[in-house]
Amino acid sequence: MQDLARRVVAITGASAGIGAAIAAALARRGAALVLSARRVDKLEQVAAPLRQSAGGIEVVQADVTRAADMNALVSRAQSAFGRLDTIVCNAGIGFHGAIDDTSEDTMRRLMDVNFMGTFHAITAAMPVFRAQRSGHIVIVSSIVGKRGIGFSSAYSATKAAQVGLAEGLRAELRGTGIDVSLVVPVSTRTEFHEAMKRDFGHAVAGQGPRQDASVVGDAVVKALEHPRAEVYPYRRSRALVILNAIAPAFTDRLVQKYGRQRPPV
Repeated sequence: MQDLARRVVAITGASAGIGAAIAAALARRGAALVLSARRVDKLEQVAAPLRQSAGGIEVVQADVTRAADMNALVSRAQSAFGRLDTIVCNAGIGFHGAIDDTSEDTMRRLMDVNFMGTFHAITAAMPVFRAQRSGHIVIVSSIVGKRGIGFSSAYSATKAAQVGLAEGLRAELRGTGIDVSLVVPVSTRTEFHEAMKRDFGHAVAGQGPRQDASVVGDAVVKALEHPRAEVYPYRRSRALVILNAIAPAFTDRLVQKYGRQRPPV
C-alpha cells in the first residue's frame, strides 16, 4: 500500500470534472499536487479549497497538445517538490456524430488532445520515473475505448488508442518499478458535454449508466494505493467488455440502446 501523503502527483485536465475530483480525493490524503489545464482561472478555483489539506499545490497553465508544456509541467513538479511520483493523463474532449459527418480537422483535434496529449504527458514524465526507478502512469480512458458505441466512433477510436498504449506500456515497463493503470469510466456527470457543445456546436443526450466524478476520483486514489492494471469505477461496466469479447454481434445490438443522440434544435 502506497502512502499518498508522500506522493507528488501531476494531473492534466484538472480544471473541472474528473480531473478536479481526482485532485480533491488526493488532497484529502495529503498528496502534493501539480494541477494543469489551459484555463488557469479555473485551476485556481479548484486549488483554493484544497490548499489546507494537500501536501502542497502548484498550478500550471498548460496545453497537452504541446510537448513543451508537458515538459514544463514535469519540471515544475521537480522544482517545487523535488520529484514526481505519478502522472495522471486525464485531459480530453468529446465529439458526437456519424463518421461521414466528422471532418478531418475534428478527427485530428480529437486525436491530438485525447491521444497525443496522453503521449506527451507520459514521455515528459518517463525520464524522471526511470531515474527514480519508480513512478505511476494513470491514463483516464473511457468504456467506449473498450467497446465503441454508435455515433461516437471517432471519439471511441481515440479512447481505444489510449487502451492500446496502456497495455503496451504495462508490458514494456514490467519489472522497472513503474506502474501503469488504465481508468475506464462510464458517462460521468461533468461539464464534458457542455464543452462538446462549446467546441463543436452540439449537445448529446441518451440512456445508460452514469456516475459522479467523485466516484472516479476515489477509484483513482485506490489504484494509487494498491496499483492495478485496469480500474472500472462503475464495476458493472466490466461485464460489457467481457460480453463484447464473447459475442460482439450481440453486443452491437445491446449498445445501440444506449447510444447518444443529438437533441432536436
